[in-house]
Amino acid sequence: MKYTVILLAFGANAFSQPNPYRTIEGWAKLPAGRTWGSTSAVDIDHDGRSVWVGERCGANSCAGKTDDPILHFDATGKLLKSFGSGMFLFPHGIAVDHDGDVWITDGQSQNGKGFTVVKFSPEGKVLMTLNYAFNQPNDVAIAPNGDIFVAEGHTPAMGTARILKFSKDGNFLKEWGKHGSAPGEFEVPHALAFDSRGRLFVGDRANNRIQIFDQDGKFLDQWKQFGRPSGVYIDRRDILYVTDSESTDKEGYGYNPGGKRGIRIGSATDGVVTAFIPDPLIPNGALPATSISEGVAADVDGVVYGAEVGSKSLKRYVRASQ
Repeated sequence: MKYTVILLAFGANAFSQPNPYRTIEGWAKLPAGRTWGSTSAVDIDHDGRSVWVGERCGANSCAGKTDDPILHFDATGKLLKSFGSGMFLFPHGIAVDHDGDVWITDGQSQNGKGFTVVKFSPEGKVLMTLNYAFNQPNDVAIAPNGDIFVAEGHTPAMGTARILKFSKDGNFLKEWGKHGSAPGEFEVPHALAFDSRGRLFVGDRANNRIQIFDQDGKFLDQWKQFGRPSGVYIDRRDILYVTDSESTDKEGYGYNPGGKRGIRIGSATDGVVTAFIPDPLIPNGALPATSISEGVAADVDGVVYGAEVGSKSLKRYVRASQ
């Protein structure tokens, strides 16, 4: 009987949960004349409700653009603040730490610019730039003690595929991981999040799994019931939000038979999936460009935010009863 329960929780049932949410589009108000660009970076402020976004300057790159790519909205969609003009090529990952400071990864480089991880004050003052020769840094997460973790490597079987650990002062401490599919190996470690126990969840996207580690890199577990993870977020109650923007039944890139694209919501404690917000841009199972969110976050009220790359938008999902 116990074996049957595990199959139901982690097998087909993980991809057939109900959608208790309704979608709100166009809620975030940009300045006049500006449109959304590709957006994979979204996080919640330490106030629990306002939203930080890293946006690619109305396109899929900030190269040659003067727009502020880092935006701060209140829960009604009012723009509170923006900054970062001219500093990034490809804002990709974001993290708001326990002090309310904002971290951004730049996932591309050109002419000596990019491949950086930068820490800002909430007012936009640069507080730290990690002094390290990064190669496609995807995401950043800050441990409870202030240690900094960076996921690196955006291309399967090319470049690096690893997790880098730095002290809170920015000093390099250690790294782990390489290309592969064994425990502790990665193909596109795309997203990072900590649970309340301090365990590090890594969205190992091209391996169609989440890997869980302690902060020294010891492998603890892997979960495949959350699909092909582009974004991972864990809230204060250990509710786990994972967005799958790539799964397809067709062989080739994104191959994840039976995986359905969308946002899965469940428990970071036991891994049980309890809700699923489906990708609305897949007509009759056809494969569009990357559509629904690559980045995901949720506020203290359980309102979910999805940062979308292909469709260039930031959506808000609220409980249907709200």
